[in-house]
Parts: sequence; structure tokens; C-alpha cells
Amino acid sequence: MTWIIDFILVLGGLIFFHELGHFLVARALGIGVKTFSLGFGPRIAGFTWGATNYRLSLIPLGGYVSLAGEERDMTEDSGFTERELFMNRPPWHRMLVVAAGPFFNFVLAWIIFWGIIMSHGQMGMAPQVGQLQPDSPALTAGIQTGDEVISIDGKKIVFWSDLAQTIQSSTSDTLDFVISRNGVEKHISVKPQVQELKNIFGETIRRPVVGIVASGDTRTVELDGISGAAAAAEQTWNVTQLICTSIVKMVERVVPMDSIGGPIMIAQAIKQQSERGILQLLQFTAFISINLGLLNLLPIPVLDGGHLLFYSLETVLRRPLSEKLQAAATKVGLFLLFSLMAFAIFNDIVRTLSTK
Repeated sequence: MTWIIDFILVLGGLIFFHELGHFLVARALGIGVKTFSLGFGPRIAGFTWGATNYRLSLIPLGGYVSLAGEERDMTEDSGFTERELFMNRPPWHRMLVVAAGPFFNFVLAWIIFWGIIMSHGQMGMAPQVGQLQPDSPALTAGIQTGDEVISIDGKKIVFWSDLAQTIQSSTSDTLDFVISRNGVEKHISVKPQVQELKNIFGETIRRPVVGIVASGDTRTVELDGISGAAAAAEQTWNVTQLICTSIVKMVERVVPMDSIGGPIMIAQAIKQQSERGILQLLQFTAFISINLGLLNLLPIPVLDGGHLLFYSLETVLRRPLSEKLQAAATKVGLFLLFSLMAFAIFNDIVRTLSTK
């Protein structure tokens, strides 16, 4: 049952890294930190360094940071100076501390992708033609099965995703393909046709196509440190865009609400990826880390995004929002958050029962 350990390490690591972001930025700004805990619940071990208590707690699913002056009732923060108290700092300081948690989730995903690229190379589907659709522009132009696409309209093609993006974003009547056939380069002009396609969300869209299908072969490209870092940043950005689009499509009801999953779905996914190997598990961890960062940026009170909203309003109004208003908004936020969690768990249970 090693996947259970993987589940604890993945979720615990993601939450811990999130809290580490809050901690590091708070300390960099000179804001006092009362407690930095690895894990939740009863304290197992720890030590005090300066005014901060560093502890290891019983439940290993994450961690937490307790800042000095985090609440307006500062009676328990007598060991810190006025300047070290969180609520005494200007709004932009507090916004930096709050935003650091989600930001570190994106950084973690980037580090994971970078590590995978540096250790295994950048992997993707090779731009090799596996099939040609009947009467397609590519077949008419003379492209053959087994051809490898080197460039299109002067743009270098490394992976099949480059090929698909270049064709679908093209506005030219004719595309200049450079292909490699049996080691010989050939220039072939292809006139794409606009067709209706289904995107990953099931929507009908119109895109230029040439009628070729990938062979399914994969390719690995070795990159140096800088190129690998750039490729990892691009991959992080692409995943972020995909998740944001998915959230929008869910609100628009394009993506069904029963696709929302909770801890059971995450546990099942971690189990599947763990069985497939460490590489797949790391990629999934990066994906979940980006999800966690985006979720925390939603402008819902009790989440980091809600706090950022409060501090932004405080900056505009030049005064803090009333405590009653913040308390009421927090109750609404808690209701929304618990409702979403309950709905996700309900979906998990229904999905689990339906597969049995």
C-alpha cells in the first residue's frame, strides 16, 4: 500500500510548500512568526529559534503558519514589537505574504517540471505522420505516411503539439511544409481546409486542418539548464491556462458539474499515477499544485484570494473594512467552501459506487 504513503507525501508536501511561501515572505518583510508547523494536530517534537516555534505535528497532511498580529486581538502577541505585527503592516505587505502561498505552488510545479526535463529530457509526441485521411489536403499535396515534419512556414517543429498549433493558428491559404522522407528533406505546399472539430471540452469549433494523424511515436529532446527552465515555465503556463479555461467552461456549464472531484478522486488518481511510476506521480503532483494555487486565488473569504480582495479594498478605501462586514463575508465564504467540498465528496461517492 505504498500509494497511501505517496498520498500523504503529495498532499502534505503541497500544503507545506504553500505555507512555506507565507513563512519566507513574512520573515523577509520582518513580520513575526509565532509558529511554523510541519503537520497538524498535537505537537510531537520541535524547538524554538528566536521568537518562532518550529514543530513537527502528528497529522502529516501539510502544515501551517501562525503570524504575530494576524488577528486584530493582539493580546497573545506581547513577545513581538509593534512593527512585527501582521495587521500593523501596510496592505501591500500583507498582500505579498498572502499571495506568496499560491505563488509557491506555481513555483513548485515549475521546479518539478524542470527537474523532469533535466533528468529525462523534454518528452512529447513526434511530428511523424501515421495516417492520412482520404481526399485530405496533405494526401493531395503528396505527403506520405512516415514523413517527419521539420518545419511549417519557417517555424521549427519539434513535437506534434507544435505542428497542430501552427496549423490551427495559421491564416495562410498555403502552408510550406518541410518534411524528412528517408533522410531526404522535401518542400511540400499544402492548402489547409477549414473544418468543424470538437475541442477537449466537447465544443464545436472551426479550425484549419490538413488531414494528417500522428504516428504515436514519442520523442525526447535534451535541454540545458536555461532552456529546460524556460520549457518548464512554458509547461507550467500551459497547464495553468488549461485549468483556468476548464473552470470557466464549468461555470458556463460546458463541462458537467459532476466532473468536480474531492479527496477520494485525488486519492484514486494518486494511486493510479503511483502504480505507473515516479515520473507520472511527479507530473500529477505538479498539476495538483497548480490547481491548489489557483483555488486559493479565488476571491472567496477564508481563502488567500479573499484576503487579497479585502486588502485591495483597504488600499482603495484607505481604511480597513469593518470587522462586522469581514465576519459576515467570512461566514458566506465558509458556507460556499464547505458546500463545494460537500458537493465534491458527493460526486466522489457517486463516481465510486457507479464503477463497482
